[in-house]
Amino acid sequence: MKTQASFIATLRHSWKEDVLASVVVFLVALPLSLGIAIASGVPIDKAASVGLITAIIGGLVVGPLSGSPLQVSGPAAGLAVMVALFIQEHGFETLGLIVLLGGLMQLATGLLRLGPVFRAVSPALIQGMLAGIGILIFASQFHVMVDDLPPGTGKEFGGVINLWSLPQAVWKGVTEPVHRPAALIGLLTIATVTLWTLFTPKKLKLLPAPLIGVAVATAAAWHQELDMKYVPVPEQLLHAVSWPTMAGFSRLSEGAIWLAGLSLAFVASAESLLTATAADSMQRHAERTNYNRELMAQGTGNVLCGLMGVIPITGVIVRTSANIMAGGRTRMSAFLHGVWLLLFVALLPGVLGTIPVAGLAAVLVYTGVKLAKLQFAKILWDQDRGEAAIYVITLAGVVGLDLLTGIMLGIGLAFARLMYSFSHLEIRIDEDKEAGVTEIHLKGAASFIRLPQLAAALEKLPANAHVHVHLHELTFIDHACLDLLVKWEQQRQTAGGELILDWGALHGVFQRHAWRAP
Repeated sequence: MKTQASFIATLRHSWKEDVLASVVVFLVALPLSLGIAIASGVPIDKAASVGLITAIIGGLVVGPLSGSPLQVSGPAAGLAVMVALFIQEHGFETLGLIVLLGGLMQLATGLLRLGPVFRAVSPALIQGMLAGIGILIFASQFHVMVDDLPPGTGKEFGGVINLWSLPQAVWKGVTEPVHRPAALIGLLTIATVTLWTLFTPKKLKLLPAPLIGVAVATAAAWHQELDMKYVPVPEQLLHAVSWPTMAGFSRLSEGAIWLAGLSLAFVASAESLLTATAADSMQRHAERTNYNRELMAQGTGNVLCGLMGVIPITGVIVRTSANIMAGGRTRMSAFLHGVWLLLFVALLPGVLGTIPVAGLAAVLVYTGVKLAKLQFAKILWDQDRGEAAIYVITLAGVVGLDLLTGIMLGIGLAFARLMYSFSHLEIRIDEDKEAGVTEIHLKGAASFIRLPQLAAALEKLPANAHVHVHLHELTFIDHACLDLLVKWEQQRQTAGGELILDWGALHGVFQRHAWRAP
């Protein structure tokens, strides 16, 4: 009762801020939801409805349940490439089953309280994945921006084909009358978004750049009566819903469907929880994220998306940051943005038919470039070259092969690096024969795996030598190696030598007497 009363009191004092923030998020979500549905490979006649239904579920269902109070969920560019791959391989009719499985896995993970585990994923892996996705979105949507089909769609190495054929898309946009209007609208949209982002006064920053870009593109296309592709207007929003059938459930016997669901659950969960962590760092007035609750909220939303046969949801950094910067205070802002989307579709569906597809594609071309963040590779290279390798391998795998293969390559490399870190031990021996003193420097992980190496190094030393073992460069030491050092110290004293163990370097974690042999 106390928690409920506290929430009502907070809502009473913050409803004005939440309403304003919800309108801003609605304006951000509207064009992005449409564009991401198209980029996800949804049939063009259903794309608008599918994208909007997913966004509405993200607001009305996930918003109130979310473990991150200010996170906003919906269709995300980070999942677009994966969804497009699922549709190509298994068909749009099977997408709902894959999303349903992914949602159930997210629910189970949250119920088992495994949410924080996803925070242990290497940031280099996530950033490499997102950079690869950004490049793929840029390459495919550049072709759509000139009213053309991406030539790599449905083909092996499709991302590479789309990248390689970019000059052809530019040539078509410049020279062919069929493609020129769309190319001009695309350039106008990108220019508008860029200029609005760079030069807009602070007072107007609440108006999102993607909305302004699409609005300018729509107005220009309408004024010039340009002959180009426009967003098909759904007669009814629910016509795009594909409820599950017994024939669809029969595909549960296929291992590829379960693997697709697992892949979706992993990527969507990692992206949601990383976005939630970013949201915590951007604000100080709302409670911190409950990661298990957030996973269950995302799972609930994706179960519903799967049952309705639409694209999956995840926490979205663009909408979340817009919500926080617009002054959102509670979960009400995310919920209300879903209400505004629902009202827009119910009252103004005809507006969708005036939006040029090239304008939406141009917004995604811009988003793809921002998502890539290739400069992150240099930052990693300067800080940790192992992490930089994970980033590059993941990115190359996503772009050159496919999303799932790229992720698995990154996970494999991250695991191999972890095993190396926990098994690698450097032993440096500096011997001063005149002074009769030997310095031993241990660096890395002194685990039982390296026990033979450590024992061999110690046995080579003269029996009566005075030895100082430096432990300050160790990242880990287990009982087996500590026991070896303690017993070796006793043997050294018996033989007339001396051993100094640098216990203070371990910050009191290990005490010498605790490891002495009886």
